[in-house]
Amino acid sequence: MSIDESSTGGQGSVLLPAVAPEVLAEAVESLSGRLRKKLDAAIEGCAAGAVRAADGSVGVRFGEDAVVTLRPGPSGVVTEADQAVCGCLLAPRCLHRAAVLGASPIADPQEPAPPVPGPDPVTGPAAAAGPGAAPGASAATTATTAARAVAGPAAGPAAGGAEGAAEGGGLTAAQVRAAAALWGAAAEALAAGVTAGGAVVQAELLRAAHTARIAGLPRAEAAALRVVRGLRAARDRSAAQRLAELTGAFRELLYTAGLLASGAAGAGLTGAVRRSYEAGGSLRVYGLCREPVLSATGYGGVATHLLGVDGAHYSVSDVRPGGLSRARGAGAASVALGGAVLDHAGLARGGLRVVGATVSPEGRLGAGRGVRATAVGGVAWGEGPTAALFSRPAAEAVAAMPAEGAEPGLLGCDVRVVGASGDHVLVRELTPGAPLLRLAPAHPHPELPHAANLRRIAGHPGLVLRVLGRPDLDRAATLRPLAVGPVPGAEHSLRLPPEWLGRADLGYDRLQGAHFPGGAEGLVPQESAPAAGADPLADSPLWRVRRLLEAGVAGGRRAVAEAARGAEPAALAAALRRAGFGSAAELAAALTAEADRRPRDAFGRLADASAERYAWAWLAAAAHLAAAERSLVAASWA
Repeated sequence: MSIDESSTGGQGSVLLPAVAPEVLAEAVESLSGRLRKKLDAAIEGCAAGAVRAADGSVGVRFGEDAVVTLRPGPSGVVTEADQAVCGCLLAPRCLHRAAVLGASPIADPQEPAPPVPGPDPVTGPAAAAGPGAAPGASAATTATTAARAVAGPAAGPAAGGAEGAAEGGGLTAAQVRAAAALWGAAAEALAAGVTAGGAVVQAELLRAAHTARIAGLPRAEAAALRVVRGLRAARDRSAAQRLAELTGAFRELLYTAGLLASGAAGAGLTGAVRRSYEAGGSLRVYGLCREPVLSATGYGGVATHLLGVDGAHYSVSDVRPGGLSRARGAGAASVALGGAVLDHAGLARGGLRVVGATVSPEGRLGAGRGVRATAVGGVAWGEGPTAALFSRPAAEAVAAMPAEGAEPGLLGCDVRVVGASGDHVLVRELTPGAPLLRLAPAHPHPELPHAANLRRIAGHPGLVLRVLGRPDLDRAATLRPLAVGPVPGAEHSLRLPPEWLGRADLGYDRLQGAHFPGGAEGLVPQESAPAAGADPLADSPLWRVRRLLEAGVAGGRRAVAEAARGAEPAALAAALRRAGFGSAAELAAALTAEADRRPRDAFGRLADASAERYAWAWLAAAAHLAAAERSLVAASWA
């Protein structure tokens, strides 16, 4: 197992080793009901007293009579129950042991179950079909269908779906049962929200995730682990946690588990197991640009983007512990690939001939023992295979990218600078009728030159330049540039040194005054602010639905029910319908109604409402919101 980097932050977590999810789940499950109620309080602060011994074990003392000792295996991870022991009389079913395991980072499984081949579907409104759909049923494709489905009875994942899945979807009965268990745990976690999603709720998710792993559902397992880590970070009030990210993690988990449990999913929804390198033969690649890599967990480095003669995208990365200083220095570090004698700065403007190449599914070039690489001359942007990057409008390139589920690729375009808008640069593509685009820093860290370079560019309205970057598909018409260069034949463009080969890496090269044309003669005046400020995504009332969904994640079902009892639901529905989002209004109304539903038993006593019905309603609204926002973002590029 390997430690998940995103979970190594927090108080004391540097000392505590990572713990396998199933070990933590088993420890919590063995507690009595009385001790489970005390678990969250016991977890708080217990990691601060962790002490590492000379033999590599970690001890945490509870008072005078109890010491919990963690002895991780060779991988540095606690993978077995007997690697976590406590000296108290109730051990191993004691609160102390479960608390220390609950405070430890969660490890990723090293060897997931074998994958089932098949295409990977795109997350979207299909989730509205819910886990109660009949085997082989197609997912809802419109918000109206989703609203009708939510309004109807919510049948949980039935065992009968396993047979249909095995016949039509290619899934086994065990996989359908595992997905159904994960769906149920996810529904309970969503109903609880961050406020009530403590260690017990998280342990139920981890138990179901482990079962999904055994059944060969790595995508569902990974989604569950992301939700657990997000709940932990939110409860710890981690600065790195974003409520929007946790909301997206819940949507992915419910979509994946629900569709698998229904039997309507294809085998591709099980996910990929291992992103191994495969033989790529002989390659000739040309450098495009460098991109700094900096994580919140102390890792830093560089990724150099390359393009093959056939137009395929590749990259060579060098990321290691070291943080900001490593990210800044790695741009000039030597390339560790097949004995190539050049650094990343040279590779970004040069090329490689690679023999015996190994390539990951994401296009990363491996440095295996049999790989041989020789440096070759580079090509300027717009020449050779790079010409295709700048040959079509940006809107067309964005429309051809996957809607969701994969990082967007690089695109290039020629633009004219309009002016500044906060830390963004407003530009307009040099094609008739093109919309305004926003250039946003690819990395906001102040010690990296992205933002400073964009500020310099914004100070030259009318400047034309060539941009290579990655579109931000979560924001309207936003491009995060990695490099810029002059437009061939343009008089008022960048003037870069010849050794830069017509490009400046915004994360490493710093633009100076000498790199810009002198004088303002012939420059196009800045456009008016009202036209520059239009943002169809921000101006739409969909933010009200987003706030409702995030309130449900933060405060659970109770928070959505409270919102349903005031005047806000009527205002939300009216605003959505005025803007033409009638289906969104129906889905939001169905969600609030289900959240506030209070069923009674045969004796008139209040009974617990179904968490699955609520999760179904929440997922339908979340799926529609994601699809609607993607449509607005796509329209903003046109």
